[in-house]
Formats: sequence, structure tokens, C-alpha cells
Amino acid sequence: MIEWKQITMQEAENKMEVLREIFDIVRLLKGSDLQAAGMESKLAGKKYLCQCYAFWNKNKRCDNCISLKALDEKKQTSKIEFLDSDMYQVFAKYLEIDGEPYVMEMLKKLDENTLTDKEGYEKLAGKLTVYSEKLYKDVLTGAYNRRYFEEKVKDMSVNAGIAVIDLDDFKLYNDTYGHDGGDLVLTTVVKVIRHYIRRTDILVRYGGDEFLLILPGIEKEVFSQKLRMIQEKIHETHIPGFNRLILSVSIGGAMFTHGRMEEAITKADRLMYMAKGHKNTVVTRWDLKQNTDEMEKRNLPQLLVVDDSEMNREILKEILGKEYRILEACDGNEALEMLEQYGTEISLVLLDIIMPQMDGFEVLAYMNRDKWIEDIPVIMISSEGSESYIRRAYELGASDYISRPFDTKVVYQRVINMIKLYAKQRRLIHLVTDQIYEKEKNNRMMTGILSQIVEFRNGESGLHVLHINILTQLLLEKLMRKSENYNLSWSQQYMIATASALHDIGKIGIDEKILNKPGKLTKEEFEIMKQHTLIGAQMLDSLEMYHDEEMMKYAYEICRWHHERYDGKGYPDGLKGEEIPISAQVVSLADVYDALVSDRVYKKAYSHEKAMEMILNGECGVFNPILLECLVEIQDKVRKELGIKSVNECLEYLEEKA
Repeated sequence: MIEWKQITMQEAENKMEVLREIFDIVRLLKGSDLQAAGMESKLAGKKYLCQCYAFWNKNKRCDNCISLKALDEKKQTSKIEFLDSDMYQVFAKYLEIDGEPYVMEMLKKLDENTLTDKEGYEKLAGKLTVYSEKLYKDVLTGAYNRRYFEEKVKDMSVNAGIAVIDLDDFKLYNDTYGHDGGDLVLTTVVKVIRHYIRRTDILVRYGGDEFLLILPGIEKEVFSQKLRMIQEKIHETHIPGFNRLILSVSIGGAMFTHGRMEEAITKADRLMYMAKGHKNTVVTRWDLKQNTDEMEKRNLPQLLVVDDSEMNREILKEILGKEYRILEACDGNEALEMLEQYGTEISLVLLDIIMPQMDGFEVLAYMNRDKWIEDIPVIMISSEGSESYIRRAYELGASDYISRPFDTKVVYQRVINMIKLYAKQRRLIHLVTDQIYEKEKNNRMMTGILSQIVEFRNGESGLHVLHINILTQLLLEKLMRKSENYNLSWSQQYMIATASALHDIGKIGIDEKILNKPGKLTKEEFEIMKQHTLIGAQMLDSLEMYHDEEMMKYAYEICRWHHERYDGKGYPDGLKGEEIPISAQVVSLADVYDALVSDRVYKKAYSHEKAMEMILNGECGVFNPILLECLVEIQDKVRKELGIKSVNECLEYLEEKA
């Protein structure tokens, strides 16, 4: 802009006169004064210090004094500065006057006419907007940050609806899925909220998993509806890649009409904590009672009180009836009927020990046998307080023991603590299960592809592999309830069902002419066919890097021994009875049943009834008697669920089961 550096004072004054026709303010600052001002803390009180900042109505020097920068760097610099509501462009030019360093400041007031053209004005506005967004926006979610609230919002005096929104169980999401999963939850929730609010509404990320929503000029009734809509839409939203994860938020709402906004936020925050006691709920200040009634009807946990004494049941109902829905059973048999009917809808069982017909210990034994004790906590209640009774109750799976006569506060608090503990455990199990499901998805896909290749060579539709998976799951579920001899966890059952897809993988090594022969195989052909068990096992055994994997162990057992028979007359090794791994036993029975009820190149499908008859009569080999009992007991379910005719329907069913 100015091409001169070394001039006389007279020349400088002449230049300044010319520049005043262009700039609103032109002034000359002596370099020594600027340097002294740069050391202001050391020279405080000196009268000769440069006071240029007084022009900007400031009581101290700018942190980034442009004139001092121009002096230090011996060049020209510029910046935008504000004086009240007016904006100035400031140029600072280093020059030497009569051999001494000076800085000339030139200021131009900017408005819509002198600032720039329309396009440039929009670009400048855009840059300023981007800067503002970087300063005031949460990097992860794009919502406003706490700084924006502190500097721009908290002193607002406009009438508004104030809501505090808290994500339920967010720590569990982070612990289970890692921070990437937690981040995805946060961004998804913000996206949903934004979709249902106006541009003029303000969404602030107030804490880690807590959001502040400010809706200016909204009526109470509309505000309530808006909050409930947000709560419902978040609950309905699926997280990409985590289909089994169910979101929920607790929301507290209050109206701000006067006073300090922070007081309204505090009220909304308290109401949010009330909602959090029930989860996935909205509580507003003006219809608190109505909300509470709705929450009680919808969310009250259900207790089963089992006691032959009506008086004892009434006492417990009196203690717990306001906070819980109460089911009653007067003896052990009725308690088991209630458990069959309601299952895990029962949050807790209060169980007496001494009862006619079936006592509390017998009820606990049944709950252990049918695995209910894993999902439904039991608190024993009895006037019998001997150490042997208490020890036996705990050994059978009771979670707590309360002696009569009842202490009301003790009973109430122990019930609350136990229900909260199990509720948190259920949520954690759900999240962990989902995580396992996601990790195993690719394994299932690759296993399915490989098994389909075998089915294709075998001239079959692919349904056989999927049916085996379904049958294996159903048989294992029933077996775990029916017998204590096979202690397989849920994940082990799942791995066996998945590995079942590889049961005939060895058929890759069998000639297609034998595989697809429509008639009966010759003795020589049958001997070749039998080799598929050894071929499959050898293929898996050659994968040395996976030898220690439990999934590979089950796959090997199934490949090699799914044609063994309980009487020892199977192949390839002639194993007998429990020498045959339970994984291979279950897949063997599933394989035979589905082969009977399906069309093959050598036969037409038999009916379910005929297939059951042939299996139970030993026409298809000898099977473990308890597995045959399981098959009989689940046959209606088998007939229904193997009535699925398409591959896609089978896959959807297996997805749901997983």
C-alpha cells in the first residue's frame, strides 16, 4: 500500500495529510514509546507510555497489538478491530523518520457500503460464522458447547421451555462398545433431537451425556408434546451397526419466565433425575402428578410373593404395594405356575421356606433346573433363622434372606437394592450379548457361504444347513432345561449351532457322481461317502492357528462324529454313548430329522409324523434317550419353525434368535 520506509518528519506529515482523505484516522506512533509500552509491567506509572488503546475505550493494551507487531517485524500488518458496534480495518506500517523507528496507523471504518461487494460480504460473513461455530460448537455432536451457554445463553431473559436430557446407561454403552460406540450414540441422539426442534431452538451439550434444550416462546402444552416426541423418537431409533442396542433418555422440563435461567435449569435437572428413576420417561413440573401416575402404571416392577400365610402376604403387600405390582401364590405349585405364566416379567420373588406340599427349597430347586434363577432374584423370607436353613437357601441360589417378624424399612430397602442390581445386570448382559452378536456376524456369514458351497455341490437348496442350525438351537435350549449333565453356557450353545453349518464340509472332497446319485449307493460308494467325516475333520485340523479356539473344537467334533450312533454302530470311529461329544450328538439328530422331512435326489420328503415315528422306532439309528425326549417335547415348535420354506425367512429367524 505505501512504498516508502525512510523519510523525513515533514514528508511523513505531508503523507498523513493525503492519507486522511482515504482513512478516517491516521496517526503516528514513536517506536521507542511502543517498545516501552511492550514492557508495561516493568514501567508502570511512567507518563510517557503510549496510550493508543484509550482510543478503543480499553483500559489496557491489546493482547495482539498490531503496531507493536509491525515495529518488531519491520513490515506492514493489518487486522479488524471493533470500537463499540463500529468495525474498523486497521493498517500499521513500519517506517523510519529522520533515522528513528516509527509506526503509522491508518484506520478505516467499515460498513455494508465500504466493506466489500455483495459476494465478498457473504464470504466474510461465512468466515466469521465458521469461526463462531468452531468457538461455540461441540466438536463431536455439532451441538452448542458449555462455553456458548456461559457466554451467550445463561443471561437470556426470553420466555422459554427448558429441558435437561440425559442418556440412560451411557456408561454401559462406553464400557461395552468402546468410545467409538459411545460417540455414535451421542451423535445419533443429537441428530434425532435436531430433527424435531426449530432453527431458533438451542441445543447445548451440557455435560458428557447430558444435553440442555432451550425452546424460546413455546407454550407449556406444546413443550410437553415436543419433549415426549423427542423421547419416543430416540427410543425408536436404531444405531447403525448395533441393531440390538435400544436407546432411551430421561427428560426433565420446566418453564422459564423470569429470574435467572440457571434456576429454571436446576428445576429441570431435578425433574430429569426423577424421570431417571424410571428411565425412558419425561417429567415436567406442571403435570408432575399425571406423569408420575403414568410412570407407575407403566413401569412398576412386578413382585411374586409366595407364602401359605395370607396374613404374611398382606403385610408384604402393605409394605411394597405402593411401589410394586404384587402377584400372590399360596404354595410352591402355584408359584411355579406363576413363573411359567409371567417369566421374566417378574422382577423378584419373595419366597417363604416352610409351606405345605412344596416348600421354598423345592421351588428354588425347580428355578435352578429351569434356569429362572439366573434372571429372577429370590429373597427368602422365614421365621426359621437357623444357620443351616440360611446356608441351604444361598447354596440353591437365593440372593438374600430376611427373617420374620419383618422390619418394614429393611424389607423395602433390600427389595429396591436387589431389583436395581438385577436390572443393571440385565442391561449389561443385553449390551454384551449385542457386542458378541456383532463380532460373530462375519463368522456366521463366512461359515454360511462355505456351507452353501457344499450344499450347491450336493444339489440341495441351502435350507438344510439353516434348518440344522435352527434344530440344534432348539434341542440345546431344551436339553439345558431338562438335564444338569451338560453344562453349556449360552455362548457355547450358540457356537455349537454356528459350527453345525460345517457338519458336511468334508463332502467337498467326494465325487459329485456319488453325492448326487439318485439311487441307493453301492457298498464301495458308501465307503467313499463315509470318508466325508474324516475329510472335514482333517481340513479343520490343518488350520493350526485356530487349534485353541473353542469354536474350532466344536466344529471338529461335529464334522468327525455327527454320524456316530449311541449304540456304537456309527462311523468313522464307532464311539458309543457319552463318548460321543454332545455337540455331535445334537447335530446328528438334527441332521437325520431334516433329511427325513426334506426332498433328496434319492427320495421324497416324509411327513413330520412319519419322520418322528422312524426316529423313535430306531429305523435311523440309535440316539441318546434324553435327546429323543427333548425332540418329542419340542416337536410342535420344530414343525412350526421348520415350516419356513425360503432361505431369507430362515436367515431372518436366525437373526432374531441371535
